[in-house]
Formats: sequence, C-alpha cells, structure tokens
Amino acid sequence: MRLGLCCTFLEEPIRFRSTTARLVGGKRPAERRRFLGELALDNAAALAAAIEWCAAHRIGAFRVSSQLFPLATHPQVGYALEELPTWPALERSLRAARRRARALDIRLSLHPDQFVVPGSASEAVAKSSLFELEHQARVAELVGAEQMTLHGGGGQPDRRAALDRLERGLDRLSPRARARIALENDDRVFTVEDLLPVCARAGLPLVYDVHHHRCLPDRLGEGEALERAAATWRGREPWAHISSPKGGWRSARPQAHGDYIRPRDVPPSWIGRRMTVDVEAKAKELAVLRLLGWVDRHESARGAAGKGRGRSAARAGGARPGGESR
Repeated sequence: MRLGLCCTFLEEPIRFRSTTARLVGGKRPAERRRFLGELALDNAAALAAAIEWCAAHRIGAFRVSSQLFPLATHPQVGYALEELPTWPALERSLRAARRRARALDIRLSLHPDQFVVPGSASEAVAKSSLFELEHQARVAELVGAEQMTLHGGGGQPDRRAALDRLERGLDRLSPRARARIALENDDRVFTVEDLLPVCARAGLPLVYDVHHHRCLPDRLGEGEALERAAATWRGREPWAHISSPKGGWRSARPQAHGDYIRPRDVPPSWIGRRMTVDVEAKAKELAVLRLLGWVDRHESARGAAGKGRGRSAARAGGARPGGESR
C-alpha cells in the first residue's frame, strides 16, 4: 500500500510560501511580477524538497497544493506563469521535479479547492472553475501530476440535474485538463454509487474516500465500493483517501479530520493491496509516518502468516504454496 502526504509539512523545514491579494495589489506592476516570480521559484524548490523527503521516507505519493502559485487565477492580480521574470528558471525547476518524481516513483496529484465547481448552476462560477482547472492542468503538466481530484459540487436542484451539469461542464475543458480529472465521493452530497455512472459515461477514474463513504453511505459496502472504484482506473494503480474523525465517530461532526489515522479506520482489505492512499490528517508527515509503521507491521505479519499456512498445507499434501491445488 503506497501512502501519500498531502500538500504541506507540520515539523519538517519544508515550507511553501503564500501571499494575499492585498499585499500583491499594493505593489507596482514590475515589483509585483518580481515578487511573484521569486515566490514561485521558492515554491518550486520546496516541491523538489518534498519529493526527495517522500522518497527518503518511503512515502510513495505527494499531493501538490492547488496554491503552489498563489493568486495565479485571481481576477485582479492574477498572472500567467510565462509572464513572470523568473519563468525560464521556474520552468527548468518544475521539469526537473517532474523527472525526479518519476525516477523515484513518487506519484503526484492535485486537489482543487471546494469552490471549483464546473457543474455549478451559476455560469459565472462554472466559468471561473473551468479557468482554475485549466491553470491547474498546466501546473500538473509541468510537474508530472497524474490527476486532479474533483468533488461533484452541490446537488441543486437535484442530484441528477447537478451531475448532468457536471458532465457538460467537464466537456468544456481542454483535452489536457479533462484527461487529468478524477472524481471523488464526498461526505455531504454525492456518494460512490452516484458517481460511478458518471465515471463510466465520461471515462473518468474515481478516487474512493472511505471516510466520506462512512459519513455518507450508500447501498455499497466498503469492499464493493473500493473494487468498483478501482476498476475505473483501467489497469492503473487506483487511488483512495483515508482519514479519521477528529472527535470520533459519535461526535457531532465526524466529517472533521483528526490529527492521526486510527488503525481501526483502515479497511483490512487494504493491507497488502497495491494502491495509493492519500493520508488526510492534520498532523501531516507525522501522521503518514505513524501509519506507515503500522502498515509495515501488519503487512509483514500477514506475509509471515501466509507463508506459514502455505508450509502447513504443503506438509499436509493439500496444496502447494501460492494456493495451487494438486
């Protein structure tokens, strides 16, 4: 099971810079571009450091922040990356990070913010969402991110109509952007069962979020939901998300993510399976490392138990190791 770290670090000295429209808007145009260009270069260097850290700690995926280049799509102070004075160096840095991630087998992804709703009933919101997705697809192309995970959005006036709008909205994307879209079940509106038909019609993969599924269940059990979601990846390694409720499952808001992952919240069928699991936990790298240690122990125990059963069966004459009958 490949674990993934999401966006930022809690204790490691790897920091991604941010800024505000107010600060940037108060600068002269040339000074603004220099400031944003230097910020972009710093964040590209932080991304390279994050990839190296993940590889050194056996973390196999990293979710790139949708704010890697802050304010790029802001209606007043937005900018194209190619307009920045640091663009030549920035492009080299991003492409180097892409090559390094590929060489180290670190899967990269993005997860646009909740305000990105290409199926919104508001044309203004839909247009701004498509613009944001095109920008993030450009970033994904530069760094080699495989997919951009997207929620379905709101369900007005009803879920069927909202999903129809989502499909039409995604069809307005460029091929570059649409090819990277992956849908995800959420904890308030759209279940796995809602999204599977959309994925089938649109040819999109489904990222299975087991926490969301527990908060907003459907007729599918967790095992079936994972299998059907995994099938949408069409031979690629499937992606899933995991988190634990901050105050426990009996709390008033079990949707809120906790600092760490409780081992009992990991579906047993995930242990030993080849899949990518983004760890959505407030303790960031500390949570991923703790979960990695637990997974290692359980995968080792399962492997040892399997070998023991195989030896016993072979001695008994019932089966060969590997489960083949005589």
